[in-house]
Amino acid sequence: MTSPPSHLWLNALLQALQFVQSTWLSAMYALGITDDSHGAPAWPWASRIAGENLVIDVSLARQFAWMLAAIAFALLCLTIALRWRRAWRWLTVAAIGALVIAPWPSPSLWLSAAVPTSFHTSPTGFTVESIARGARIYAAQCVACHGADGRGEGPLAQTLRRWPPTMASALLSRRADGELFWHVLYGMRDDQGVTMPGFVGRLSDREVWAALDYMRVLSASAGMAAGGSWPVPIAIPSVAVKCANGADTPVAAWRGRQRVRVVAVDAAHPAPFEDPRFLTLLIRAADSSTASTTSTASTASTVRAVRTAASPRAPANVTPLFGTRADCIADSPEAWQVFAQIAGASPSTLAGTEWLADRDGWLRALAPAGRRGWADGGLMCTTTTALETTTGDPLTATLRQMDDDPVRFVKGGFVH
Repeated sequence: MTSPPSHLWLNALLQALQFVQSTWLSAMYALGITDDSHGAPAWPWASRIAGENLVIDVSLARQFAWMLAAIAFALLCLTIALRWRRAWRWLTVAAIGALVIAPWPSPSLWLSAAVPTSFHTSPTGFTVESIARGARIYAAQCVACHGADGRGEGPLAQTLRRWPPTMASALLSRRADGELFWHVLYGMRDDQGVTMPGFVGRLSDREVWAALDYMRVLSASAGMAAGGSWPVPIAIPSVAVKCANGADTPVAAWRGRQRVRVVAVDAAHPAPFEDPRFLTLLIRAADSSTASTTSTASTASTVRAVRTAASPRAPANVTPLFGTRADCIADSPEAWQVFAQIAGASPSTLAGTEWLADRDGWLRALAPAGRRGWADGGLMCTTTTALETTTGDPLTATLRQMDDDPVRFVKGGFVH
């Protein structure tokens, strides 16, 4: 797992650059200076600030920050000079001096090529349904070159002028969504010709966004196969949830409220007991969807009965010692396959696997089926190298580190 920049000032700089460019784009669109492209305001210039370069070169980022500070200081001096005429000479000298001593890194280092959709973001919500649709599109349109495992070794890869990139690394996943969208539609070129064909006219905008959603999952799967970890942070896919109390809600609605535990269950791996430290989401295999719906309805009836009438006999999912079993189930037949790929596991061996997502919606930890669960330390997304040593509950230690070490994912050069 690659880590984002640890310098707080650099995080602040990247966020400020993103805010300024996005605000400027919105203002130009509102004033009619720029048109829209594929449903959102189009970036009108051929370049943008290359935040991705500032991330990997802290020295360059420091020079860029000092350059901006010098420009801001010079503008402030000139503004004051216009109002305070008696000191205009000294203020002008100060402004010029700041510009002279400021570092001026080459624009080729902090500017990058841009496309009209550079600042577009995916409208899909990263749902299970969109990922499943993207898997079908990828199999039909992309697998011949990029390969089924996303490592760029498909049967037609060798016919291209340049081998496709692997999705098992962080390089592709850190590109801005809008630029990946543009390259899929219109292809890529270098000085000698086409390096990747485009799919404009063959794929709709919605299909391209769905394919990009699937590529995020494929990146996680390829990373698990290559090194046993996710190369970049991955969000918990959103899916409709049915709970025993009758309240249906998407997983996305839980974001910002509570941690989420996802558990793959079947007949041999029953639902775990509820835990107040997180919300629990159950997923079942597609062939168990009917049984899942019946089980949820049955559980709902049982829970309602015990709440409305005092009965000496406890329902099946309630015990005096542990409390109530989890009963919120993903209402999608595709959820099992999607989460299996994220875990880098076969769907047939997924039952018993658990994931943990933090309050911001990032999947952070994985406990594969058949192991000692959280005793093995399943944190997958961290800027530190190992779990802190503890003699207490390993799950509690994992949750504590998730809270102490939040994800600051740099994508497209900006912190998410």
